[in-house]
Amino acid sequence: MSSSIDSNERVDPASVPQRTLYTGAKMPAIGLGTFGSDHVPPEEVAKAVLGAAEVGYRHFDCAAVYGNEKEVGESLAKIMASGVKREELWVTSKLWNDKHGEDDVIPACKKSIEDLQVGYLDLYLVHWPFPNYHPPGCPPDYHNPNAKPYIHENFMKTWRQMEKLVEMGLVRHIGTSNVTIPKLELILRDANIKPAANEMELHPHFQQPELFEYVRSHGIVPIGFCPIGSPGRPERDRTPEDTVDIEDPVIVEIAARHGIRPATLCVKWAVQRGQVPIPFSTKRRNYLANLKCTTTPPLSDEEMEAIRKIDRNCRLIKGQVFLWKENQSWEDLWDPNGVIPQ
Repeated sequence: MSSSIDSNERVDPASVPQRTLYTGAKMPAIGLGTFGSDHVPPEEVAKAVLGAAEVGYRHFDCAAVYGNEKEVGESLAKIMASGVKREELWVTSKLWNDKHGEDDVIPACKKSIEDLQVGYLDLYLVHWPFPNYHPPGCPPDYHNPNAKPYIHENFMKTWRQMEKLVEMGLVRHIGTSNVTIPKLELILRDANIKPAANEMELHPHFQQPELFEYVRSHGIVPIGFCPIGSPGRPERDRTPEDTVDIEDPVIVEIAARHGIRPATLCVKWAVQRGQVPIPFSTKRRNYLANLKCTTTPPLSDEEMEAIRKIDRNCRLIKGQVFLWKENQSWEDLWDPNGVIPQ
């Protein structure tokens, strides 16, 4: 196992792999996630953003619903004041479910830009394809009586406003999150500006090979959340069937061979596979190790194949609070059998 990291150690941002979007823009192939709202106070997340920038991160994945954009923005302002140019940063935010209305999209985006103090966003995602709101900290069986299924006509009204954000220069790219192939097929058919990225759950026990390849084949960058299996996810997202990636014997064995932690191996695998992981950590040791592993010698073909074989199709973020009917299963959110349920 690797020794403790030197307090002055950092990674040259220029050495971190990049992903090229269909516009030609380049996105760092790893970002720092900032979702800690269920267990980490905003000030602590903001401190991690500051520390991550110091060790070489330039990509930060944010969202209005995380409840910490104002604090994160104060850190981003300090980072830019220290000499990092705005164009050297990649900042993503997301439109929350209660802002899908045509009159709500642009003001919601402007609020995120103002809170984050960045002038514009590199990427703005529709956080979920459903306009179904749930209160923070709600129980897993929470049901919103006004919840609706995916209605493509309504989604496209939201998307037209997302496209306007690009035209207004507020956002460089727009994208989707938590969508499926059936939904993406409709969105790609009708979009004037196609999604530049799709954020999706991706980790060794949930590799989503079909969606992953579909996204890449359409020139869309896959951004992977829960890259280490989200050990800190909210209680409402836990079920007895869930598996633990970082305890998988294959992950443990390969990590030991490389002298890194199992969690770091999951991140390294993700970058090498071609997705953009956005692990969240407030510990310098961890976020530095995650960044550093992207610049070290690659895993062998045999190691990549061994990890491919441990996929268990284990979705951790099931989204059940977005269901629109009583007695539904969370699977309905993910278009079982390739059909969008109504």
